[in-house]
Amino acid sequence: MLIFKKIKQRVAQAFLPLQRQVETQSILIGRQLGEQLIKKEKIENLSEVEFKIFSQFGDDGIIQYLIKKLAISTPIFIEFGVENYQESNTRFLLMNNNWSGMVMDGSAEHISYIQRQEYYWRNNLKAVEAFVTRDNINNLLTENGISGEIGILSIDIDGNDYWVWEKLTAVNPIIVIAEYNSVFGGDQPITIPYDENFIRGKAHFSHLYWGASLPALCHLAETKGYCFIGSNSAGNNAYFIRKDKIGNLKPISAKDGYVDSQIRDSRDENGNLNYKTGSDRLAAIKGMPVINVKNNQLEKL
Repeated sequence: MLIFKKIKQRVAQAFLPLQRQVETQSILIGRQLGEQLIKKEKIENLSEVEFKIFSQFGDDGIIQYLIKKLAISTPIFIEFGVENYQESNTRFLLMNNNWSGMVMDGSAEHISYIQRQEYYWRNNLKAVEAFVTRDNINNLLTENGISGEIGILSIDIDGNDYWVWEKLTAVNPIIVIAEYNSVFGGDQPITIPYDENFIRGKAHFSHLYWGASLPALCHLAETKGYCFIGSNSAGNNAYFIRKDKIGNLKPISAKDGYVDSQIRDSRDENGNLNYKTGSDRLAAIKGMPVINVKNNQLEKL
């Protein structure tokens, strides 16, 4: 096993110069695309400004557009649920815009990987191993020296996203990016019941039962003083702007901003991808419990 480990390390080292070159070229391309966004006086949909450098979908472009439109004097981000940070909403901000921030993930292996990367020492990034819950989120931030106003909060934990954001008070982000579960539809304000030990793959074999609907997140955003301005074209990330910073950006309703995701990551009972689409995804989790966040009543899908 030791021999194979050494071989793997040597292969990784051999490809490191190529990886650096590709990342450098990608950042330069992203910078050029970002500069072009400044010319857009008005957009009808966030999909018009999407591009991908390190984000999973087109969120790098949306974020660049927003930070150029908004007055952000605190270029600090927090992102949790980042896995190994290869695909994330804030890595381009870190490497291109010189933002500082903190990322969290529940896997020690993922955090160790992040801390070994060149961008970790080149930039002001803190990576923390933590399984985020609504009870520990504020302490996790304050214990690591982050509080008050920040530029961006990105939430993607495939589970208690609604409940964690509801309890988060340590920071006051200007932009909140929150993942929503498109399978729950665009009409009902629902979320999974809170379970501090929630893990998506264990909660239901299909991997389709997790998180909150877009209307639920929009309801929470309103109570916390935010406006919903749209979703990415992949139908998984919703964008909220603090009302005192919204400027010329246009608030929209959950109904108008809902995007039905085409992502086909459902599993069968043996854990194999079965690529369910449309209403078949919701049918797979029929009868599972959810909370209607407007009346706090337990319902079933």
